[in-house]
Amino acid sequence: MPFEIVRNDITNMKVDAIVNAANRSLLGGGGVDGAIHRAAGPELLAECRTLNGCETGEAKLTGGYRLPARYVIHTVGPIWHGGNNGEKELLTACYANSLALAKQYDCESVAFPLISAGAYGYPKDQAMSVAIDTISHFLFDNDMMVYLVVFGRSELLSGKKLFRDVQEYIDDVYVDSHIDRYRERVRENLWHNDELAALQMDIAPPAAHPSYTAPQMEAPMLDGEPDWKQLLGQTDDGFSRTLLGLIDEKKMTDVECYKRANIDRKLFSKIRSNEAYKPSKATALAFAVALRLDLPETERLLKSAGFSLTHSSKFDIIVEYFIKTRNYDVFEINSVLFEFDMPLLGSGIS
Repeated sequence: MPFEIVRNDITNMKVDAIVNAANRSLLGGGGVDGAIHRAAGPELLAECRTLNGCETGEAKLTGGYRLPARYVIHTVGPIWHGGNNGEKELLTACYANSLALAKQYDCESVAFPLISAGAYGYPKDQAMSVAIDTISHFLFDNDMMVYLVVFGRSELLSGKKLFRDVQEYIDDVYVDSHIDRYRERVRENLWHNDELAALQMDIAPPAAHPSYTAPQMEAPMLDGEPDWKQLLGQTDDGFSRTLLGLIDEKKMTDVECYKRANIDRKLFSKIRSNEAYKPSKATALAFAVALRLDLPETERLLKSAGFSLTHSSKFDIIVEYFIKTRNYDVFEINSVLFEFDMPLLGSGIS
Protein backbone atom coordinates (compact mmCIF):
# COMPACT_ATOMS: atom_id res chain seq x y z
CA MET A 1 0.00 0.00 0.00
CA PRO A 2 1.13 3.60 -0.57
CA PHE A 3 2.52 6.46 1.48
CA GLU A 4 0.76 9.80 1.88
CA ILE A 5 1.61 13.11 3.53
CA VAL A 6 -1.46 14.79 5.06
CA ARG A 7 -2.35 17.87 7.08
CA ASN A 8 -4.38 16.71 10.06
CA ASP A 9 -4.46 16.24 13.81
CA ILE A 10 -2.93 12.82 14.40
CA THR A 11 -5.38 12.12 17.23
CA ASN A 12 -8.19 12.17 14.63
CA MET A 13 -6.59 9.63 12.28
CA LYS A 14 -8.74 6.51 11.81
CA VAL A 15 -5.93 4.01 11.39
CA ASP A 16 -4.81 0.82 13.08
CA ALA A 17 -1.99 2.60 14.90
CA ILE A 18 -0.74 6.12 15.47
CA VAL A 19 2.83 6.82 16.49
CA ASN A 20 3.54 8.99 19.52
CA ALA A 21 6.72 11.08 19.61
CA ALA A 22 7.23 10.36 23.29
CA ASN A 23 9.88 11.15 25.88
CA ARG A 24 11.91 8.42 27.56
CA SER A 25 9.59 8.16 30.56
CA LEU A 26 6.51 7.49 28.35
CA LEU A 27 4.50 9.39 30.96
CA GLY A 28 3.27 12.17 28.74
CA GLY A 29 4.59 15.60 27.90
CA GLY A 30 3.98 18.49 25.54
CA GLY A 31 3.29 18.71 21.82
CA VAL A 32 2.13 15.54 20.07
CA ASP A 33 2.81 13.46 23.18
CA GLY A 34 0.52 15.55 25.38
CA ALA A 35 -2.20 15.73 22.71
CA ILE A 36 -2.25 11.94 22.33
CA HIS A 37 -2.44 11.35 26.08
CA ARG A 38 -5.28 13.87 26.45
CA ALA A 39 -7.26 12.31 23.60
CA ALA A 40 -6.66 8.71 24.72
CA GLY A 41 -7.64 9.32 28.34
CA PRO A 42 -6.04 8.28 31.66
CA GLU A 43 -6.04 4.58 30.69
CA LEU A 44 -3.15 5.25 28.30
CA LEU A 45 -1.00 6.73 31.04
CA ALA A 46 -1.84 3.80 33.33
CA GLU A 47 -0.60 1.30 30.72
CA CYS A 48 2.49 3.41 29.96
CA ARG A 49 3.47 3.22 33.64
CA THR A 50 3.87 -0.55 33.22
CA LEU A 51 6.38 -0.24 30.33
CA ASN A 52 9.34 1.10 32.34
CA GLY A 53 10.14 3.81 29.83
CA CYS A 54 11.72 3.58 26.38
CA GLU A 55 15.21 4.27 25.06
CA THR A 56 15.87 6.69 22.20
CA GLY A 57 15.25 5.03 18.83
CA GLU A 58 13.21 2.17 20.30
CA ALA A 59 9.43 1.68 20.15
CA LYS A 60 6.74 0.20 22.44
CA LEU A 61 3.03 -0.45 21.84
CA THR A 62 -0.07 0.22 23.94
CA GLY A 63 -3.80 0.28 23.35
CA GLY A 64 -5.44 3.33 21.79
CA TYR A 65 -8.27 3.56 24.35
CA ARG A 66 -10.41 6.62 23.48
CA LEU A 67 -8.56 7.32 20.25
CA PRO A 68 -9.99 6.18 16.89
CA ALA A 69 -6.77 4.18 16.45
CA ARG A 70 -6.54 0.66 17.94
CA TYR A 71 -2.95 1.10 19.07
CA VAL A 72 -0.45 3.77 20.02
CA ILE A 73 3.18 3.05 19.16
CA HIS A 74 5.46 5.13 21.39
CA THR A 75 8.92 5.99 20.11
CA VAL A 76 11.57 8.35 21.48
CA GLY A 77 13.25 10.59 18.94
CA PRO A 78 16.74 12.05 19.30
CA ILE A 79 17.43 15.57 20.50
CA TRP A 80 19.30 17.56 17.85
CA HIS A 81 22.90 18.34 18.81
CA GLY A 82 24.20 19.52 15.45
CA GLY A 83 23.86 16.31 13.46
CA ASN A 84 27.18 14.66 14.31
CA ASN A 85 26.03 12.69 17.34
CA GLY A 86 24.14 9.84 15.69
CA GLU A 87 20.87 11.77 15.36
CA LYS A 88 20.09 10.49 11.87
CA GLU A 89 20.67 6.85 12.82
CA LEU A 90 18.50 7.19 15.91
CA LEU A 91 15.70 8.93 14.01
CA THR A 92 15.83 6.25 11.31
CA ALA A 93 15.53 3.63 14.06
CA CYS A 94 12.40 5.37 15.40
CA TYR A 95 10.59 4.92 12.10
CA ALA A 96 11.98 1.45 11.35
CA ASN A 97 11.21 0.03 14.81
CA SER A 98 7.72 1.57 14.84
CA LEU A 99 6.95 0.06 11.42
CA ALA A 100 8.28 -3.33 12.51
CA LEU A 101 6.03 -3.21 15.58
CA ALA A 102 3.02 -2.22 13.46
CA LYS A 103 3.73 -5.16 11.15
CA GLN A 104 4.09 -7.52 14.15
CA TYR A 105 0.59 -6.54 15.30
CA ASP A 106 -0.89 -6.94 11.79
CA CYS A 107 -1.59 -3.25 11.32
CA GLU A 108 -2.73 -2.35 7.82
CA SER A 109 -2.46 1.40 8.39
CA VAL A 110 -0.26 3.60 10.58
CA ALA A 111 0.12 7.36 11.01
CA PHE A 112 3.35 9.10 12.05
CA PRO A 113 4.02 12.64 13.22
CA LEU A 114 7.24 14.26 12.08
CA ILE A 115 9.37 12.87 14.90
CA SER A 116 11.89 15.14 16.71
CA ALA A 117 11.05 18.15 14.49
CA GLY A 118 9.40 20.13 17.31
CA ALA A 119 10.88 20.79 20.73
CA TYR A 120 13.76 18.36 20.08
CA GLY A 121 15.07 20.74 17.42
CA TYR A 122 15.70 18.39 14.48
CA PRO A 123 15.69 20.55 11.28
CA LYS A 124 12.34 19.98 9.60
CA ASP A 125 13.64 19.40 6.08
CA GLN A 126 16.15 16.82 7.33
CA ALA A 127 13.53 15.17 9.56
CA MET A 128 11.24 14.93 6.53
CA SER A 129 13.99 13.32 4.44
CA VAL A 130 14.68 10.68 7.09
CA ALA A 131 10.97 9.90 7.41
CA ILE A 132 10.46 9.58 3.66
CA ASP A 133 13.60 7.48 3.10
CA THR A 134 12.83 5.05 5.95
CA ILE A 135 9.12 4.67 5.20
CA SER A 136 9.62 4.23 1.45
CA HIS A 137 12.33 1.60 2.05
CA PHE A 138 9.93 -0.33 4.30
CA LEU A 139 7.04 -0.11 1.84
CA PHE A 140 9.06 -1.54 -1.02
CA ASP A 141 9.00 -4.90 0.78
CA ASN A 142 5.76 -4.58 2.77
CA ASP A 143 2.10 -3.73 2.21
CA MET A 144 0.87 -1.09 4.62
CA MET A 145 -0.87 2.28 4.30
CA VAL A 146 1.44 4.82 5.94
CA TYR A 147 0.59 8.45 6.64
CA LEU A 148 2.98 11.21 7.65
CA VAL A 149 0.78 13.70 9.49
CA VAL A 150 1.69 17.38 9.56
CA PHE A 151 -0.34 19.63 11.83
CA GLY A 152 -1.35 22.96 10.31
CA ARG A 153 0.68 24.97 7.81
CA SER A 154 4.29 23.94 8.36
CA GLU A 155 7.14 25.16 6.14
CA LEU A 156 8.98 21.88 5.79
CA LEU A 157 11.08 22.42 2.69
CA SER A 158 11.08 26.14 1.96
CA GLY A 159 14.75 26.47 2.87
CA LYS A 160 15.87 23.48 0.83
CA LYS A 161 17.71 24.00 -2.47
CA LEU A 162 15.40 21.56 -4.30
CA PHE A 163 12.35 23.58 -3.26
CA ARG A 164 13.97 26.82 -4.42
CA ASP A 165 14.94 25.25 -7.75
CA VAL A 166 11.37 24.07 -8.35
CA GLN A 167 10.00 27.50 -7.41
CA GLU A 168 12.38 29.12 -9.89
CA TYR A 169 11.29 26.71 -12.62
CA ILE A 170 7.63 27.48 -11.91
CA ASP A 171 8.35 31.20 -12.08
CA ASP A 172 10.02 30.72 -15.46
CA VAL A 173 7.20 28.83 -17.17
CA TYR A 174 3.96 29.27 -15.24
CA VAL A 175 1.06 30.97 -16.98
CA ASP A 176 -0.61 32.96 -14.22
CA SER A 177 -4.10 32.44 -15.65
CA HIS A 178 -5.75 30.22 -18.21
CA ILE A 179 -6.66 33.16 -20.42
CA ASP A 180 -4.43 34.60 -23.09
CA ARG A 181 -3.01 37.88 -21.79
CA TYR A 182 -2.98 39.53 -25.21
CA ARG A 183 -6.57 38.55 -25.86
CA GLU A 184 -7.66 39.78 -22.44
CA ARG A 185 -6.04 43.19 -22.98
CA VAL A 186 -7.85 43.54 -26.30
CA ARG A 187 -11.12 42.50 -24.66
CA GLU A 188 -10.63 44.96 -21.80
CA ASN A 189 -10.01 47.83 -24.24
CA LEU A 190 -13.13 46.90 -26.21
CA TRP A 191 -15.30 47.08 -23.10
CA HIS A 192 -14.37 50.74 -22.78
CA ASN A 193 -15.25 51.49 -26.43
CA ASP A 194 -17.52 48.84 -27.92
CA GLU A 195 -19.43 46.52 -25.55
CA LEU A 196 -21.09 44.63 -28.41
CA ALA A 197 -17.69 43.82 -29.93
CA ALA A 198 -16.44 42.67 -26.53
CA LEU A 199 -19.42 40.33 -26.16
CA GLN A 200 -18.78 38.94 -29.64
CA MET A 201 -15.16 38.34 -28.72
CA ASP A 202 -16.27 36.28 -25.70
CA ILE A 203 -18.13 33.82 -27.92
CA ALA A 204 -16.01 33.93 -31.10
CA PRO A 205 -12.71 32.08 -31.72
CA PRO A 206 -9.65 34.30 -31.20
CA ALA A 207 -8.79 34.44 -34.92
CA ALA A 208 -7.37 37.96 -34.60
CA HIS A 209 -4.67 36.75 -32.19
CA PRO A 210 -1.28 36.54 -33.96
CA SER A 211 -0.56 33.11 -32.42
CA TYR A 212 -3.97 31.66 -33.30
CA THR A 213 -4.02 28.63 -35.58
CA ALA A 214 -7.29 27.31 -36.85
CA PRO A 215 -7.90 23.68 -35.84
CA GLN A 216 -7.24 21.14 -38.58
CA MET A 217 -9.67 18.37 -39.45
CA GLU A 218 -7.95 15.12 -38.59
CA ALA A 219 -10.60 12.78 -39.89
CA PRO A 220 -10.73 11.92 -43.62
CA MET A 221 -13.90 13.16 -45.28
CA LEU A 222 -16.40 11.32 -47.47
CA ASP A 223 -19.13 13.53 -48.99
CA GLY A 224 -18.66 16.03 -46.17
CA GLU A 225 -18.76 13.41 -43.35
CA PRO A 226 -15.87 11.82 -41.40
CA ASP A 227 -14.89 8.29 -42.39
CA TRP A 228 -15.68 6.85 -38.96
CA LYS A 229 -14.47 3.35 -39.84
CA GLN A 230 -11.03 4.63 -40.79
CA LEU A 231 -10.97 7.06 -37.86
CA LEU A 232 -11.76 4.34 -35.33
CA GLY A 233 -9.18 2.08 -36.89
CA GLN A 234 -6.52 4.68 -36.12
CA THR A 235 -7.52 4.98 -32.47
CA ASP A 236 -4.52 4.78 -30.10
CA ASP A 237 -4.27 2.13 -27.41
CA GLY A 238 -6.00 2.98 -24.16
CA PHE A 239 -4.20 3.72 -20.91
CA SER A 240 -4.10 0.13 -19.65
CA ARG A 241 -2.54 -1.32 -22.83
CA THR A 242 -0.11 1.59 -23.14
CA LEU A 243 0.98 1.24 -19.52
CA LEU A 244 1.47 -2.52 -19.71
CA GLY A 245 3.40 -2.11 -22.95
CA LEU A 246 5.72 0.41 -21.31
CA ILE A 247 6.26 -1.87 -18.31
CA ASP A 248 7.42 -4.61 -20.70
CA GLU A 249 9.47 -2.14 -22.73
CA LYS A 250 11.28 -0.94 -19.60
CA LYS A 251 11.78 -4.54 -18.40
CA MET A 252 10.13 -3.80 -15.07
CA THR A 253 7.96 -6.13 -12.98
CA ASP A 254 4.39 -5.16 -12.12
CA VAL A 255 5.22 -5.05 -8.41
CA GLU A 256 8.27 -2.85 -8.94
CA CYS A 257 6.20 -0.50 -11.10
CA TYR A 258 3.25 0.06 -8.78
CA LYS A 259 5.51 0.28 -5.72
CA ARG A 260 7.66 2.94 -7.40
CA ALA A 261 4.47 4.74 -8.45
CA ASN A 262 3.19 4.77 -4.84
CA ILE A 263 0.06 3.02 -6.14
CA ASP A 264 -2.09 0.56 -4.23
CA ARG A 265 -1.86 -3.07 -5.44
CA LYS A 266 -5.66 -3.33 -5.75
CA LEU A 267 -5.79 -0.26 -7.96
CA PHE A 268 -3.06 -1.66 -10.19
CA SER A 269 -4.98 -4.93 -10.54
CA LYS A 270 -8.04 -2.94 -11.59
CA ILE A 271 -6.02 -1.10 -14.24
CA ARG A 272 -4.47 -4.31 -15.55
CA SER A 273 -7.80 -6.14 -15.85
CA ASN A 274 -9.77 -3.31 -17.44
CA GLU A 275 -8.63 -2.12 -20.88
CA ALA A 276 -11.13 0.74 -20.71
CA TYR A 277 -9.81 2.04 -17.38
CA LYS A 278 -9.60 5.86 -17.18
CA PRO A 279 -7.09 7.02 -14.53
CA SER A 280 -6.76 10.41 -12.92
CA LYS A 281 -3.95 12.59 -14.24
CA ALA A 282 -2.04 12.14 -10.97
CA THR A 283 -2.18 8.36 -11.36
CA ALA A 284 -0.96 8.52 -14.96
CA LEU A 285 1.93 10.78 -13.93
CA ALA A 286 2.77 8.51 -10.99
CA PHE A 287 3.33 5.67 -13.46
CA ALA A 288 5.37 7.95 -15.72
CA VAL A 289 7.67 8.62 -12.76
CA ALA A 290 7.81 4.94 -11.80
CA LEU A 291 8.78 3.96 -15.33
CA ARG A 292 11.39 6.74 -15.52
CA LEU A 293 9.89 8.09 -18.71
CA ASP A 294 11.29 11.12 -20.51
CA LEU A 295 8.95 13.95 -21.50
CA PRO A 296 7.92 12.56 -24.94
CA GLU A 297 7.21 9.15 -23.38
CA THR A 298 5.27 10.84 -20.58
CA GLU A 299 3.16 12.70 -23.12
CA ARG A 300 2.46 9.40 -24.89
CA LEU A 301 1.24 7.81 -21.66
CA LEU A 302 -0.83 10.87 -20.75
CA LYS A 303 -2.37 11.00 -24.23
CA SER A 304 -3.59 7.41 -23.84
CA ALA A 305 -5.57 8.62 -20.79
CA GLY A 306 -6.83 11.78 -22.49
CA PHE A 307 -4.40 14.21 -20.79
CA SER A 308 -1.38 16.32 -21.65
CA LEU A 309 1.11 18.43 -19.72
CA THR A 310 0.31 22.13 -19.56
CA HIS A 311 2.18 25.16 -18.29
CA SER A 312 -1.03 26.63 -16.94
CA SER A 313 -0.92 24.05 -14.10
CA LYS A 314 1.62 24.30 -11.27
CA PHE A 315 1.05 20.62 -10.57
CA ASP A 316 2.08 19.73 -14.14
CA ILE A 317 5.07 22.06 -14.03
CA ILE A 318 6.40 20.56 -10.79
CA VAL A 319 6.19 17.00 -12.14
CA GLU A 320 7.69 18.16 -15.46
CA TYR A 321 10.64 19.64 -13.56
CA PHE A 322 11.42 16.31 -11.90
CA ILE A 323 11.10 14.42 -15.18
CA LYS A 324 13.36 16.88 -17.01
CA THR A 325 15.98 16.62 -14.25
CA ARG A 326 15.57 12.82 -14.20
CA ASN A 327 14.69 12.74 -10.51
CA TYR A 328 12.19 9.88 -10.33
CA ASP A 329 11.81 9.53 -6.55
CA VAL A 330 8.02 9.69 -6.16
CA PHE A 331 8.26 10.37 -2.44
CA GLU A 332 10.60 13.32 -2.90
CA ILE A 333 8.31 14.64 -5.64
CA ASN A 334 5.36 14.30 -3.27
CA SER A 335 7.15 16.18 -0.51
CA VAL A 336 7.55 19.13 -2.89
CA LEU A 337 3.96 18.85 -4.16
CA PHE A 338 2.80 18.83 -0.55
CA GLU A 339 4.74 22.00 0.22
CA PHE A 340 3.00 23.70 -2.73
CA ASP A 341 -0.42 22.39 -1.59
CA MET A 342 -0.75 20.31 -4.74
CA PRO A 343 -2.28 16.80 -5.14
CA LEU A 344 0.17 13.97 -4.51
CA LEU A 345 1.19 11.21 -6.91
CA GLY A 346 -0.20 7.77 -6.16
CA SER A 347 -1.42 7.38 -2.58
CA GLY A 348 -4.23 5.02 -3.56
CA ILE A 349 -6.01 7.56 -5.79
CA SER A 350 -7.77 6.47 -8.96
